[in-house]
Amino acid sequence: MNDMTMLKPDQDDGAISFARGFVKSDAFMLLFREGMGLVEQTASYLDGSGRADSAALPREAALTYATESMRLTTRLMQIASWLLVQRAVAEGEMTAEQARTEKNKVRIAEPLPTPAHEAARLPEGLRDLIVHSVRLQDRIRHLEGLMSGAVREERPNPVQSQLASLQARLGLLR
Repeated sequence: MNDMTMLKPDQDDGAISFARGFVKSDAFMLLFREGMGLVEQTASYLDGSGRADSAALPREAALTYATESMRLTTRLMQIASWLLVQRAVAEGEMTAEQARTEKNKVRIAEPLPTPAHEAARLPEGLRDLIVHSVRLQDRIRHLEGLMSGAVREERPNPVQSQLASLQARLGLLR
């Protein structure tokens, strides 16, 4: 099966076959474990050393800490919801149509950037969790685009690349 056929909708239920294959793959299970592990790691930090880190901050930085920790937990709730829906589809607990309905309820939003001067005042532990969660969110947003068919992974054609290189060397391009 080539890349393009993996992204074409199936005739039976309209689901993207890439999605069906991906959610049953080892790569998805790694992503799932990473996401759920990050949820646990964040909860542990916020309930543990994060409390002490927050208490030691000046008032303005404490407000930024509170805002960013709420954004972080919201982002992680969206990620966990998406992962759980995908796993439910993979395990046959939910149909692709039900997953599409759930997808409309749970949006993986664009991350809101924190001004650099404010982020620099945050404890390193929180900054690390934020960076990890934003990277994971970006990966999931990309996968969601591939799975929905909205984004197609473009791969350069090696023959076209070689022809362009030859044409450039021979002076055939103007």
